[in-house]
Amino acid sequence: MEHIYLDHAATTPMDTRVIEAMVPIYEEVFGNPSSVHAFGRKARQLLDEARRVLAGSIHANEKEIIFTSGGTEADNLALMGTAFANKHKGNHIITTNIEHHATLHTAEYLEKEGFEVTYLPVQEDGRISVADLKSALKDETILVSIMYVNNETGIIQPVEAVGDILKNHQAYFHTDAVQAYGTLEIDVEKLNVDLLSVSAHKINGPKGIGFLYAKEGIKLNALQFGGEQERKRRPGTENVVGVIGFKTAVELMREERIIRNEKYEEYKQLFLQVLKEKDIIFDINGDLPNTIPSIVNISFPGTNVEKLLANFDLSGVAASSGSACTAGSVEPSHVLSAIYGANNPCTTNSIRFSFGAANTNENVLEAAHRVAKIIKRLVK
Repeated sequence: MEHIYLDHAATTPMDTRVIEAMVPIYEEVFGNPSSVHAFGRKARQLLDEARRVLAGSIHANEKEIIFTSGGTEADNLALMGTAFANKHKGNHIITTNIEHHATLHTAEYLEKEGFEVTYLPVQEDGRISVADLKSALKDETILVSIMYVNNETGIIQPVEAVGDILKNHQAYFHTDAVQAYGTLEIDVEKLNVDLLSVSAHKINGPKGIGFLYAKEGIKLNALQFGGEQERKRRPGTENVVGVIGFKTAVELMREERIIRNEKYEEYKQLFLQVLKEKDIIFDINGDLPNTIPSIVNISFPGTNVEKLLANFDLSGVAASSGSACTAGSVEPSHVLSAIYGANNPCTTNSIRFSFGAANTNENVLEAAHRVAKIIKRLVK
C-alpha cells in the first residue's frame, strides 16, 4: 500500500537539492561565524550571503533579518521583544483568536505580565473585519499581530489593509507569515509590516531554522542572554548549515513558486472533484476562493476527527485536524470555534488536507478515493 502525504501545512519533505547543498557545509564548514580566523570567516561569508538572499525574498534589507530556530521563536521574539521594549509607550496589544498557538500562548503570557490584549473575532468567511481592528485601536496600542495565512483553513487575512490602517499609528505591526511564505509574493514595504515570521520547513527546507524580519529602527528586546550575535537581538552561535539549507530552499521557491501554486491548486481541485463524484456530503470551512492553493479544510457531517484520522492513517493517507502542534489533541479546533461557534459540529468533524511536493495527480486521486470510501463507511 502506498502511503500518501496530504499534510504539507504541518511540514514539508526536504527537497533533495536542499540536502545536497547542506552536505558540503556539514563536511567542510565547521568554523564559528564569530571567529576571526579563516574558518570563522568562511562561515561568516556563507551566513551573510544567505541573509542577503532571504532579505531579498521579502524585499527587505539584510540588516533586518534575524535568524531564529523557526516560526515559534520568531513569533515569541516579535511579541515579547517589542512588548517589553515599548512598554513605556503603552500596554495594549491586538491580535486575533485564530492565531497559531505560538502567538496566542505568547499573548496570554503577556496578559499575565500586565499587558492588555484584545483578541479580534473572525467572520464566517474566516477573515477578520478591518472595522473591528479600527474600533479596537487605542492611543496606547503598541503592537498588532495578525497572521497572513491561517494554518488550519489556509484563509488569507487582509494584511495589506491592516498595514494601511497602522501607517500613522505608533503600534508596530507583526504578521506570522509561516504559511504564506513560499505561496504568496511578500513585500514588507507594500504590506507596511514591521515584523514578519518565517520558517524553513514549510518550504521544503530544514527544520530548526527560520527568521524574524524586524524593520530597521524597531525597539526589540532580546529574549535570551549570551553573545552579541544577530546584532544583539538573538544570541547563540548561528546554525550555518541550516541557514544554507534555508537559502537553497528559498532560491528554489522563488524560481518555482508560480508552477508550484498551479500544481497545488490542481491537486486541491482533483481531490474535491472525486469527493463530489462519489456523492460525499461535505462542507468547506471558510471562503475557498480566498485560500492559498495548498490548503483546504473540510467538514464531514456525521463523523468525528478521531475516527477519521485513525481510518485515514490505516488506509495510508496522512492528513491533520489542524495545527500539527496540537496533533493528538481531542479538543475542538480553536480556529473553527472562532469562526462558527464552540458548539458547531464542524469543530470536531473537520480535516485539513494540504498538498505539496510529495504529491502527484495520481496519488491525490488515489487518496481522494480512499477518503471517500472511508467517509461512506463511517456515516452509514
